[in-house]
Amino acid sequence: MAQYVIGVDYGTDSARAVVVDSADGRILGKSVSLYPRWKKGLYCDARLNQWRQHPLDYLEVLESSVKDALSQCPSDVPSQVVGIAFDTTGSTPCFIDRDGTPLAMLPEFADNPDAMFILWKDHTAILEAEEINEACKRSKVDYSKYEGGIYSSEWFWAKALHILRSSPEVAAKAYSIVEHCEWMPAILTGTTKPHEIVRSRCAQGHKSMWNEEWGGLPPEDFLAGIDPLLAGYRERLFDRTETADKPVGMLCPEWAERLGLPTSVVVAGGAFDCHMGAVGAGVAPHTLVRVIGTSTCDVMVASYEEIGNKCIRGICGQVDGSVIPGMVGLEAGQSSFGDVYAMWRRMLEWPIRQFAGLDDNALEEIHSKIFPVLNEAAAAMPISESTMVATDWINGRRTPDANPLLQGTIAGFTLGTNPVRVYRALVESTAFGTKAISDRFAEEGIRIDSVIGVGGIAQKSPFVMQTMADVLGKPIKVSKSDQVCALGAAMFAATAAGVYGKVEDASAAMNSGFLCEYIPVPENTEAYWELYGKYLKLGDFTEKQIFVK
Repeated sequence: MAQYVIGVDYGTDSARAVVVDSADGRILGKSVSLYPRWKKGLYCDARLNQWRQHPLDYLEVLESSVKDALSQCPSDVPSQVVGIAFDTTGSTPCFIDRDGTPLAMLPEFADNPDAMFILWKDHTAILEAEEINEACKRSKVDYSKYEGGIYSSEWFWAKALHILRSSPEVAAKAYSIVEHCEWMPAILTGTTKPHEIVRSRCAQGHKSMWNEEWGGLPPEDFLAGIDPLLAGYRERLFDRTETADKPVGMLCPEWAERLGLPTSVVVAGGAFDCHMGAVGAGVAPHTLVRVIGTSTCDVMVASYEEIGNKCIRGICGQVDGSVIPGMVGLEAGQSSFGDVYAMWRRMLEWPIRQFAGLDDNALEEIHSKIFPVLNEAAAAMPISESTMVATDWINGRRTPDANPLLQGTIAGFTLGTNPVRVYRALVESTAFGTKAISDRFAEEGIRIDSVIGVGGIAQKSPFVMQTMADVLGKPIKVSKSDQVCALGAAMFAATAAGVYGKVEDASAAMNSGFLCEYIPVPENTEAYWELYGKYLKLGDFTEKQIFVK
């Protein structure tokens, strides 16, 4: 009898659900739903780097996307679904009350952004991250050492402390904290009490300084020593974490009815999108998987023998089992990638939107044509004409060595500069940022033999991908599936449901294969490595002379 699984991928702007045949990874139905409140720009303020999402957005798109995906399948498929799993952005935490309810779902907090999920790219907690880093360096144990040695404002404790300080009303009501990827399985299984929630090894290992070496989370005296507002949270959180291949429970009657599924469906543990996406793409030792979107998340796995006693500097964590159980998961990434290009497109569009007097349809047509025109013109430009150099830190730097205070810089303007030259410099900057991450892994003794690209940019922009391959000097394979993260979640669902004994087997059977491969051109690589030296010099000047901490 056929066995089907559902993978749900919660991205920055939308959620995607796929219904998958667990035997071969064939997708029978898929659906994308935009978050309704987020689409309207509610609860966010770009000037403050504040990015919040309402929990109702997550629940509403879950129901709509899963039901829509199932509606595309033969009528007998829903009764044969055996598992469901979730991936989400992260760190995306939210304060909950004693019942495990996100505070924004209570009437008195319904429109309070501080009571909502704090999206991964929210940078309101820069000061708190600095204080945590200072505390780690003063402590006998550096609790950030498995987080790359630098704690980020994008992560769990910094965000929690910022909210506690800025919102006394939230602090008064809050009891505990939950990550988005933990809340979804809890909701679907009806186990939302704070001490019942199954905690994600992926989320907590990479973002909350959880590690078995010191018995879980950092100790109470360390946390309360940063600020007494954190006192008591360790006890009200958790000691244990679980890998995402293990079942959290069964689908509760309420959600079984809402989704049109049987209560026999196994709900798997949650993890971050890029980690499940890496599994969906076929990650293996010595392979770097780049999940490329508005930002990037770079994921690798390594054996215990290869890692040994290494604490890899300046990445976003090394966690046992965060990607594939039985291996150490490694995370890095760029805080902005597609966002860099989108920023330039907005600048080009500004006078048209202000003065052209065009209707929405005409504006949308222009909007859709800008990137194709820029890519074609930039690809035709010889590398020898790449006289501009830019840094890719438009939204700060995630890795190597997190520094959210950094801003982008660009050098080399002349009277002959045009929008295409600037765009090419920005594309090259994102490729140079990729090389900086690759070089850091190499410096720390982690070998990269191959690269896999995942996501819309990887599939739709040959110019960007060829530039990246040339800069890295390594071939890049592009995953065939346009829903790799959701497909990876489906693989975890199949494993948790017992269809496969381990995640690697699910990945081997359900992988979609590759769409194409970009081979580096040796003479381009040589030319780019010379430009890369200028990128490093510009970055060093930018960090030390302009944006000093």
